[in-house]
Amino acid sequence: MGDMMATHQHDRTALVLYGSETGNAQDLAGELGRITERLHFTARVLELDSVDPGDLPIYSVTLVALSTTGQGDLPTNARSFWKRLLRKRLPPNYLQRVKFTTFGLGDSSYPRFNWAARKLHKRLTQLGAQEIYPRGEADEQHPDGVDGCFLPWSIDLRRLLLEIYPLPEHVSPIPEDTLLQPEWVLDFAEPKEKSPSSIESAATPQGLASVYAFSPLLEGNREPPLKLPPNDLLPINGSEILTLVQNTRVTPPTHWQDVRHLTFTTQSHVRYAPGDVLTIFPKNFPDEVDQLIALMDWAHIADKPIKFVPRSASAHNQTYPPPPISHLLSYPRLTLRSLLIHYLDITSIPRRSFFSLIAHFTNNTMHRERLLEFTDPKYIDELYDYTTRPRRSILEVLQEFESVKIPWQWAATVVPALKGRQFSIASGGVLKLPLAGDKTTSGSRIELLVAIVKYRTVIKKIRQGVCTRYIASLPAGADLAVVVQKGSLNMTSSELSSPAVMIGPGTGVAPLRALIWERLAARDEMLAKFRAAPNDPRTAVGERERYPLEVMGQNLLFFGCRNRDADYFFQGEWNDLTHKGHLEVFVAFSRDQRHKRYVQDLIREQSSLIYELLYKLPGIVYVCGSSGKMPQAVREAIIEVFQAEGTMSRERAEAYLTKMEREGRYKQET
Repeated sequence: MGDMMATHQHDRTALVLYGSETGNAQDLAGELGRITERLHFTARVLELDSVDPGDLPIYSVTLVALSTTGQGDLPTNARSFWKRLLRKRLPPNYLQRVKFTTFGLGDSSYPRFNWAARKLHKRLTQLGAQEIYPRGEADEQHPDGVDGCFLPWSIDLRRLLLEIYPLPEHVSPIPEDTLLQPEWVLDFAEPKEKSPSSIESAATPQGLASVYAFSPLLEGNREPPLKLPPNDLLPINGSEILTLVQNTRVTPPTHWQDVRHLTFTTQSHVRYAPGDVLTIFPKNFPDEVDQLIALMDWAHIADKPIKFVPRSASAHNQTYPPPPISHLLSYPRLTLRSLLIHYLDITSIPRRSFFSLIAHFTNNTMHRERLLEFTDPKYIDELYDYTTRPRRSILEVLQEFESVKIPWQWAATVVPALKGRQFSIASGGVLKLPLAGDKTTSGSRIELLVAIVKYRTVIKKIRQGVCTRYIASLPAGADLAVVVQKGSLNMTSSELSSPAVMIGPGTGVAPLRALIWERLAARDEMLAKFRAAPNDPRTAVGERERYPLEVMGQNLLFFGCRNRDADYFFQGEWNDLTHKGHLEVFVAFSRDQRHKRYVQDLIREQSSLIYELLYKLPGIVYVCGSSGKMPQAVREAIIEVFQAEGTMSRERAEAYLTKMEREGRYKQET
């Protein structure tokens, strides 16, 4: 097979590109890479930003998996590629020798569903690229998830690739039961014959003292004390070091959900705006890591230094994909144990590709057959019922299929990378300033409102979110390496003077709190200019400074929760701002009365006011919170407001809302 690959490499190459925030598009790109490799393409799987558009014609075929974020935006690791595609000097035949197709991942609860993939597909076509297969689109709201759309699309794509790029008569596609070798594997960082005594001593009781510290947050609980992850800072590119000052539960102990208000401080000034997010990189807990190490028989090598080594000698080539977790190259002393604690998502829900891989690592015929069934498109419902519905984790799957023994060299190939989790920043305006008594005057404050994910599944097992479990365990004084990223609300300074209709049930109120305080700070700044130069034509409002709501535009907050006494977040704050005339708050408590009330009901009740702000004035709508039914229900309620108050037809009301979206006056972050 190697000779055949060498013979046809020059005219049988596939470039698989991805733009991904959470790893879904990256996982699909990996599947597309394996599909093409089994068809004897020399395949390269890379993120979009690592490639120059001018290099696309080098490859026989280009396949792109791309998710959509925010207001129809491309993921962070695809934006540089997109900017290069938008250069005005590019001729219309720039990509005429490129054959391509794209697959988009989106959420139909967003107005701009799969917008990123559609934009990219259209731009590639504008530059002369030839679509060889129709664009595919996945919807997270699909009953079968992403696979419900991707599987039939990829099966047909494989068939088409064989038609366009037929194999010689004596060559067949690589069978599914043949294990493809990864681009990178793990190996010992030191000569194998070296005595491990010094290595092992560094990792036994004294070396792991910080790992086995007990969590003070669990005092009073019936649960046994947890062994906490080590508190060492991770080498994250572009990260800021934050110190946790406050980790307070804001819901009563009797409430079903634990919600935390967290306050961090920084030594240096950190710039951020409403809608921006804080990415926290979680760590796995030592007890689960120990279980996996014991299950896989890795104990004898778990604490020896390791490194990534490439499969090919051409790894120095810029088109060669980086290791699965590229920033590990700067980790001071990587071991299998530290890899599992810091970088591999052992408690995530396994994807179909996981079952395909681990089926190669068992000698149990019954286990192997069952694992392969989960990869069969005919049994997509069974895969969903086994994994997604009960939220079964990778660790639990391996515990149930105990005959599977993954070679430790393959750990980072089989187990997906532990991704950072994004949380909307809940502070703005004066809340960005250092806390009173803080010794640093140049630092910043960052606040979050985080719902701790912990629930019982249909199979009666308790599930916890890997990141929020980690957050809940953090004591005051803990340092974290985090990344502050621009959010998808795309705030501009001019928006701060427009009327704002803010809709955010539950913890979705976090970015709206940041927005409210930022608007108040902007108002104070403008009033200061009025007082300094009341007759300046640039501040022509003059004596109207005593009407701050007219000067800056109204602040309307529509908030929803279950109970006034349980999860009415920042109630005291809203009451104070309302008393001062800075804010109007409308609250729906869904469980405090027999008839359930939600934010969309409040919108209909305040239809006259909303119509005034959104149709007669240049008001802006901000919708934040959980995806699913809420965003669509809010959208429907606003359309009904336009119909009722403006005596519009349904078509005209929808057209006006679409116009607001186009103008950046209807923004959703869910």
